[in-house]
Amino acid sequence: GWKDGNGKLAMDYLVTNWTGENKILLQMALQCWMFIRLDRWCAKSWRNIMIPLVNTLLAEDDKERRKTVFIEACSKLKEYENVEAASVLELALWKGKLKSGWSNDGAKRQALDRGECRCVCGSNIVIPNVAMFLGMIATTRSD
Repeated sequence: GWKDGNGKLAMDYLVTNWTGENKILLQMALQCWMFIRLDRWCAKSWRNIMIPLVNTLLAEDDKERRKTVFIEACSKLKEYENVEAASVLELALWKGKLKSGWSNDGAKRQALDRGECRCVCGSNIVIPNVAMFLGMIATTRSD
């Protein structure tokens, strides 16, 4: 989301200035900002985790607790964005290796096996370095 000159999202103001109208606006904003994004990623399990968190946020009357839940929801969404970004990067590397047809030893092959391309596309080197550069937490995968 976009932040203002004070480093705040529009939703930060809705969370701290709690009125009935702001609650409705926040609910609609979260629907567009969080849930539609998660739906686009086909991340049903992530959506199922976020729904109770957002419901808790919308039901909370205590301002400090509401801010804490909002920060937790934003952090969780950022974590999901990082996982999605790493997945897209891995797919791009894999696709590049499939299209090139070159193996790591420089030998040209006509048709590389999809599984082999995945293993030799360099994602095990590229993704952790990109994640470190972007301040993302690099997760290790077992293939």
